[in-house]
Amino acid sequence: MYEFTILWDWLNFGVRWLHVITAIAWIGSSFYFIALDLGLVKRPGMPEGVHGEEWQVHGGGFYHVQKYLVAPARMPEHLTWFKWESYATWLSGFALLAIIYYAGADLYLIDRNVLDVSAPVGILISLATLGVGWLVYDLLCKSPLGRNDNLLMIVLFAVLVFMAWGYTHLFTGRAAFLHLGAFTATIMTANVFLIIIPNQKIVVADLKAGRAPDPKYGRIAKTRSLHNNYLTLPVIFLMLSNHYPLAFATQFNWVIASLIFIIGVLIRHYFNSMHARKGNPHWTWAASAVLFLIIAWLSTAPSVLTGEHRASSTAERFMASTHFSAARDTVMGRCAMCHAAEPAWEGIHVAPKGVLLDSDEIIAERAHEIYLQAARSHAMPPGNLTHMTQEERALLAAWFEEVRK
Repeated sequence: MYEFTILWDWLNFGVRWLHVITAIAWIGSSFYFIALDLGLVKRPGMPEGVHGEEWQVHGGGFYHVQKYLVAPARMPEHLTWFKWESYATWLSGFALLAIIYYAGADLYLIDRNVLDVSAPVGILISLATLGVGWLVYDLLCKSPLGRNDNLLMIVLFAVLVFMAWGYTHLFTGRAAFLHLGAFTATIMTANVFLIIIPNQKIVVADLKAGRAPDPKYGRIAKTRSLHNNYLTLPVIFLMLSNHYPLAFATQFNWVIASLIFIIGVLIRHYFNSMHARKGNPHWTWAASAVLFLIIAWLSTAPSVLTGEHRASSTAERFMASTHFSAARDTVMGRCAMCHAAEPAWEGIHVAPKGVLLDSDEIIAERAHEIYLQAARSHAMPPGNLTHMTQEERALLAAWFEEVRK
């Protein structure tokens, strides 16, 4: 059993590494081609059918890139397809979802204080939301609404806000953010697999058959590619968020996730405008900074919104705090069964991340982490398996704030 635990942990690490590598490849190529497309310039004397061209320098050499808006007059001898980066990113991400959240559903996926379901039911809900999400998105794009890009984006944002709120009523906070990222990434990869690449293959088939390709396929593919471009940055945030409980495990987590989508759009708008030589809208960075400060404020569940009150007494050391005895008992009763030299929780053989919480001195040293993970957020215990109460979380918050005031 011990050997299996080690192998499983290395499998987790290996798949995570693969996911990061493939995501870098996909995001990098996506950002490059969007920048290239926006920077194309029409010049006299270009070959027939060429929409624009761009001269670039990199690695000591010069590159001359031309784009055909529909297709060249004849099929080139060699054609490079950019698709495997997207597929590999989604497949490795789904494998990681299965390794962490499906295999460890009771720890990471399900919070029975949020929705009391079994692990198999939770997994089925997860799979269903990913599939239905793509169907809803695709129907919206193919509806009359899809002919108005701005209106479509507003409706899609409303769908994402609803899903952010909905996921927090289905899973743990960590799993909710991860699933919102997976929901969005599934749309992005499905765009490549079901729309962009098939449309390009239709164009290639027409060229080989000597037919003039229909320009509508290129327009549709470009629209879906643009959606992917604007969704990329929020997905990165959501995938990184599981390391930051103040993002995913606080009362207003779904609002935070929603604001992140706006920040992502603002930042991409800046770079898209710059690459298209339409100016540098620096206001987007100022707006993003303001929204980020609002997110940081929301993550503390401010008393003006929740009615919570801060502790007013002070102490010089955590162990000397008037709340230490009760805080220690809470940690020992709710956390130490896993975070101990010899964990007592079934299936856990080593303290998670090597964090020990089995003595007064160590608990005092870990006060800051306890405050973030269990007091100001609900990241720990995972899925609230040990049933830590709101009163106990408030006690841990009062303990920390009494000393740090």
